[in-house]
Amino acid sequence: MRIPKDAVLLRVFLGETDRHEGRPLYETIVLEARRHHLAGATVLRGPMGFGHSSRLHTAKILRLSEDLPLVIEMIDGPERVNAFLPILDILLGDRGLITLEKIQVLRYGPEKTQ
Repeated sequence: MRIPKDAVLLRVFLGETDRHEGRPLYETIVLEARRHHLAGATVLRGPMGFGHSSRLHTAKILRLSEDLPLVIEMIDGPERVNAFLPILDILLGDRGLITLEKIQVLRYGPEKTQ
């Protein structure tokens, strides 16, 4: 798979306990991104954060938080990312935060030789 040099970074911020049809929401989003042939997706777990509600989520308290912040980063060309946004909107409903950022891809896997 090739990815354009001028690409887009799509970030989704959500909580670890967010679910979609019984499955963790982050898992559903990554699997849908793969099904729609986005170039890549990574889920990052944060040890601390807060969002819209200003409620602090942290792993520092004596009992571990059950709703730590997650960030899903997905990268591809603008056309593929824009085509994926309506699907993401349905999956998230009224949850989360979505950001887009223009990026420049310097390397994407090993160079193929013929």
